[in-house]
Amino acid sequence: MVRDGLETWYRVVGELEGGPTPVVVCHGGPGGAHDYVEPIAELSRSGRGCVLYDQVGCGRSTHRPDAPADFWTVQLFKDELADLTRHLGIDGRYAVVGQSWGGMLAMEHALDHPPGLRAIVVADSPASIPLWVEEANRLRRDLPEDVQEALTRHEEAGTTDSPEYEHAVRVYYDRHLCRIPWPECLERTFAQLAEDPTVYHTMNGPSEFHCIGSLRTWDITDRLHEISVPTLLLSGRYDEATPHIVEQIHSRIPGSQWRLFERSSHTPHLEEPQAFLDAVESFLQTVD
Repeated sequence: MVRDGLETWYRVVGELEGGPTPVVVCHGGPGGAHDYVEPIAELSRSGRGCVLYDQVGCGRSTHRPDAPADFWTVQLFKDELADLTRHLGIDGRYAVVGQSWGGMLAMEHALDHPPGLRAIVVADSPASIPLWVEEANRLRRDLPEDVQEALTRHEEAGTTDSPEYEHAVRVYYDRHLCRIPWPECLERTFAQLAEDPTVYHTMNGPSEFHCIGSLRTWDITDRLHEISVPTLLLSGRYDEATPHIVEQIHSRIPGSQWRLFERSSHTPHLEEPQAFLDAVESFLQTVD
């Protein structure tokens, strides 16, 4: 799909027509590429068409490392998602499954009340970046002291591209992003992110808890009550999107459901894949 000179790569798994409500899978980052959410397309096992795509700025879509910072906006990615549903001819009936930033995008999309949106699944996502950072720093205080010292020293010095900082961040990730040996699909996403971190660095920052990008003030908490489609919230016990974060969403979206995966962190679709798929499929069957 090409819009405004920007190409969005996508792949359809299964059939979009004639079956259950098709789903569009939105990856995280921002700028993380679709690779690590590929397992979510296993929802196609029940005949449900699934769309994987790389948001502009990453993966196989158009990259713009030279774009000014104000090019990368939430609205850009909202428009891309809406255009993709129209391009695929599913804008009359579809659901969105979003992971991390993708779940933030799903909630933003739902706030526009597109007529064909049947449901959203919000996996491991905040509704407030200030709260996300507050909780991340709380989790960070439980890291070994030498790891905390390295993180702080490099953030203050502006040397967050150093191997020592990256190693310290990985300690945090192994606790709160993915607690199993990293699957190859997750490694692929992080390799692509390292190759072109433009979107991630611009909108987020150098790490999950050092958010100094344009999203640092993003907060839709006070608008969550406006979401009117069935909503399933998913998160892990050890998630960066802590139970406190997800509870703030669950208490505000009318009728929302919440499943907490006890053995997972930020990627239950990788850490407890069958339970994740079963939860999503059971939910989507209620809205088909």
